[in-house]
Amino acid sequence: MKHQPKITVGIMEHQTEVNGRLDGHFRLDVFGSPSGRFSAKSDAGMIALFDDTHQEITRSPSINLTGQGKSMFSLFGVTIGSRFHWEKAEDQTFQGDLILQARKDGTITAINEIPLEDYLKSVISSEMSGAAPTEFLKAHAILSRSWILAAVDRNKKTKKSSESSEKITDEEVVRWHDREEHDLFDVCADDHCQRYHGVTKIVSKQAEEAVQKTWGMVLRYRNEVCDARYSKACGGFTENFGTAWNGKQVPYLQSISDASGSHRPIKTEEEVSAWILSNPNAYCNTQDEALLRKILPDFDRKTKDFFRWTIEYSRGELEEIMREKSGLDLGILEEIVPIARGPSGRIYRLKIVGSKRSIVVGKELEIRRWLSRTHLYSSAFVVTCKGGRFTFHGAGWGHGVGLCQIGAAVMATKGFSAEKILKHYFRGAEIRKIY
Repeated sequence: MKHQPKITVGIMEHQTEVNGRLDGHFRLDVFGSPSGRFSAKSDAGMIALFDDTHQEITRSPSINLTGQGKSMFSLFGVTIGSRFHWEKAEDQTFQGDLILQARKDGTITAINEIPLEDYLKSVISSEMSGAAPTEFLKAHAILSRSWILAAVDRNKKTKKSSESSEKITDEEVVRWHDREEHDLFDVCADDHCQRYHGVTKIVSKQAEEAVQKTWGMVLRYRNEVCDARYSKACGGFTENFGTAWNGKQVPYLQSISDASGSHRPIKTEEEVSAWILSNPNAYCNTQDEALLRKILPDFDRKTKDFFRWTIEYSRGELEEIMREKSGLDLGILEEIVPIARGPSGRIYRLKIVGSKRSIVVGKELEIRRWLSRTHLYSSAFVVTCKGGRFTFHGAGWGHGVGLCQIGAAVMATKGFSAEKILKHYFRGAEIRKIY
């Protein structure tokens, strides 16, 4: 690879109308150079593009607006944190080109085509704060670059593969959620892939410098670019790849202790309970408010109890949530039983016992969705039931696979270099410059 590639990022999906603004000069793929506010509306399998006077500019199943020079475009009401507890809508501004694509269901998808390195400047400032320690931002630039290049390659292979990401029977519902569902673009802009909130999130020179200093650098394992996964806080142990996704073993995505020393392995339910109810030393075990303000975006700072957390439901409330999320009526909730856990304590097969029927659910994200109005922070939890109330005690925030973002940021404040941070989390991988 001699030069950085361009990638396509899905910003908005399943919209009947998209509104925004073009700042600078844009070339339309048919004719004209529109600018200013615009609206795009779905109409009988076509997209009608209007200017700010409501005059129709063009009509087509696909509209390409190519930015000239330093032109930018804004999209209004973009959802971030979809279905998570911090979900909200905001206006976002982007560099690069805007593609509006009609879908067969009568909706519009808004896509940003952008050079990879410009994309990364926004990603590392959207995932964390652009004011985070430089060595952490450099590490994140390398792993995010690795992830997107691996994802693009994986998407090409997935289109040729018939591999299923779910198993559903009368007794079991198992799903894992990866990036295979994106058909019109390489990756989405939200937590399902990597957060990409446009140039409005590039809030410091550190983020741009981190990308520039690591230009073209990736993690590699046996001459292949690493599928470098990461989550917000591992809770003290990272997790194996197979716990969250298709069950295969990935050598550089194995469970490790997120500390300078090792922790005792978790093997039994008694050990899981002792681990989750303890307060072990770990890089991501921090309550330093000044540090968290420096490394986390504002909406992430609302989550205070990411290392160890507790949530409580009445029996009726939890039954209602599970009916809504699963579409199943299990009757009166009797018991929640972990069947299989990964090394970090994250459950990937969970049995839910009701008076009408029982069901096994997996994997970790599907479990988190079934047991919360949004998502549980993680599937590393133990459950107690007393007086008709279910109490969940949990550890960590996210799937826990690969790099622990808060742990890595803390490592950077302790003087670890980007290379040492990455080698801590991705054992056996090496850093190589590929363009």
